[in-house]
Amino acid sequence: MGNSLKAIVAFVPSEECQKYLLEDLEEMPVDKMVDLSGRQLRRLPLHVCSFRELVKLYLSDNNLNHLPPELEQLQNLQILALDFNNFKALPLVVCTLKQLCILYLGNNKLCSLPLELRLLQNLKTLWIESNCLQCLPEVVCELSLLKTLHAGSNALRTLPTQLRCLQELRTIWLSGNLLSEFPPVLLDMPFLEVIDVDCNSIRFFPSLAHLPGLKLVIYDHNPCRNAPKVAKGVRRVGRWSEESPEPRKRSGAVVEITFDERPSPPPATKPEPE
Repeated sequence: MGNSLKAIVAFVPSEECQKYLLEDLEEMPVDKMVDLSGRQLRRLPLHVCSFRELVKLYLSDNNLNHLPPELEQLQNLQILALDFNNFKALPLVVCTLKQLCILYLGNNKLCSLPLELRLLQNLKTLWIESNCLQCLPEVVCELSLLKTLHAGSNALRTLPTQLRCLQELRTIWLSGNLLSEFPPVLLDMPFLEVIDVDCNSIRFFPSLAHLPGLKLVIYDHNPCRNAPKVAKGVRRVGRWSEESPEPRKRSGAVVEITFDERPSPPPATKPEPE
């Protein structure tokens, strides 16, 4: 089915047209996964909500801005992908899916997250990159099992101190925000393994050598005049990292040595729950 035809059919709310968008999806898939990405959907076909044993539901790259209350029937759902849609607010029905381990919300128009998100206590991976967040919602700090947080390409200037409560957090991606200083709360999180603050406005980096779990720090594309000090074996990606020396001081002036290594982006493939 061509994309132009899908787009036309998506405007028609009849059950026949919605089944046309679902193509041959009549019964519960054997692998308990439904992928409706890129179908030009403007509403979720209710037929999907009848698959009560569904574990993975991918709705990426559509035109969704709401979800039906019937979604609550999918109580076995572990992965839900809502990225690349038109959500201005997270539908509260998502917060009823208490088995969710991975939630993709990137590339929407979210300015906040509801307090009900705290109900997702099994959540381990949260993608909220490329939204309209000016601060990291404090409710994120109540997701006690969270291991990976992707919050890049927003408008974050600070991080809440409550973030230190996430003792399972291992990876945090903050590239492309408005951080003017290295977030102090990260200095109190010795369990972190990956810190990405690429493409911010950080001018000075404190020492990270005291973080025993750290394996990788990405700090490139900041107007900094020093590289963060790290423990032996920790990889740094940025100016004056392993591949080039730090600037030398001459009569109080700093002689800059430019270095422009593009950091590896977050994994393109969506991970499976552990």
